[in-house]
Amino acid sequence: MLHTSIRRVAATQDICGEGCVWHPQQNAAFWTDINRGLLHRCSLANGSVQTWAFDEPVTAVALTTQEHLLALVLGGRIVLWDSLAHRETEVLFRLPGWPALRCNDARVDPAGVLWFGTMQNNVRPDGATAEVTEWQGALYSLAAGGEAKQWLSGFGIVNTLAWSPTGETMYFGDTLANCLYRGSFDPVRSRLESREDFFAEFPRGLPDGSTIDAQGYLWNCRFGGACIVRVAPDGSIADIIDTPVRNPTTCAFAGGDASTLLFTSAADATQPDDPGDSLFSLEAGVGGMLGTPLRL
Repeated sequence: MLHTSIRRVAATQDICGEGCVWHPQQNAAFWTDINRGLLHRCSLANGSVQTWAFDEPVTAVALTTQEHLLALVLGGRIVLWDSLAHRETEVLFRLPGWPALRCNDARVDPAGVLWFGTMQNNVRPDGATAEVTEWQGALYSLAAGGEAKQWLSGFGIVNTLAWSPTGETMYFGDTLANCLYRGSFDPVRSRLESREDFFAEFPRGLPDGSTIDAQGYLWNCRFGGACIVRVAPDGSIADIIDTPVRNPTTCAFAGGDASTLLFTSAADATQPDDPGDSLFSLEAGVGGMLGTPLRL
């Protein structure tokens, strides 16, 4: 594959940038800073950035079937947020156990159902990051207007939620275990029907957020590994893209032909010269799968 140079799209000084998604109708990228409780929007046409603050960590963003509404995953709740009026309109879910536990990564499956992970809350009241010491994470699904369903539990940090182009394979991961899993998935009934190890013990960093390209390859950001690894459907390594930041955190395809890969990053306190805390882009050389909207 050919990769053009990586470009910094926006410098937002995030402690932990996450939750990136491209909004086709607005031609804008939305992402978050978990630790500071921020939601960012960057116009890809002119690079202008807007930012909104919330009373909890903001961990992920999802499109919905109503163009102006976004689903925002916060530490202890999931809400609908009006991107025109800049306000919350509805609470879809409240997490039992918050603030000892918090929500983490989230994506929408082919049927329009939101899947999200949870973990021990590692965001201190002052915004600093604490160590995760307890394996309390779980995997949930949530249909708008319905109750959340817990599928699996006992994880360190539930991360990476993605589906194959056919929707018949689901991927998710546990950052602390350094393992990505895959399972058979019913894309009509939104059911995860199995789980097996898919990509484990890769030595460069730990698995953070991911996305899928049109060929069914998983692009996984490696926190602490300064790279994004492209993993084939059989679990082999197809490509490794070195990044200028030590902590790439999650990625999403964007653009008219969906061949631009956007990725977020987290600051690295051990590397003062690391150009982290930003939103970056690269031309992937392959088209990607765009985010499915939450069905309202």
